[in-house]
Amino acid sequence: MDSTDAPQTERAGHELAQVNISRLKLPLDSPELKDFVDGLDPVNAVAEAADGYVWRLQADSGNATDVAVFGDAWLIVNMSVWRDADALTTFMYAGRHRELMARRREWFAKVEESMTALWWVPAGDRPTVEDAEKRLLHLREHGPTEWAFTLRTRFPAPDAAEAAEATAT
Repeated sequence: MDSTDAPQTERAGHELAQVNISRLKLPLDSPELKDFVDGLDPVNAVAEAADGYVWRLQADSGNATDVAVFGDAWLIVNMSVWRDADALTTFMYAGRHRELMARRREWFAKVEESMTALWWVPAGDRPTVEDAEKRLLHLREHGPTEWAFTLRTRFPAPDAAEAAEATAT
């Protein structure tokens, strides 16, 4: 099922993983990125308090800016798990996160390939960076599928799709 209006309510058996990576224009410790770096802890605190938040990737620093992705020191990764797409988008487009997103062109290079992917994980599972890299590469090669998709082209959780199929027969 390929639909932007696919049901996105809470799934008993699955949670929504998301990854986004960004290519830095300058080193993280540069004065030009100070506002971005200073905004990480407050944004992460808002995320953790948000309805539907489940988990986020973090290193000892409390964020994931020093976690390697695709073996490229200029890429930074953000990965989290949410109850569903509605919870994720509510967080993304509100408050401090929205303010930082509005300034992303100051800090990150424009990249033509997909830098964000979503996928369903069994409830309680936590994705790895390797999982995220595979999902992004799949999305870049095949476009949105049930295995890796976008907010614009969503797919229902596997248990929701199975339930819909069972109801239809």
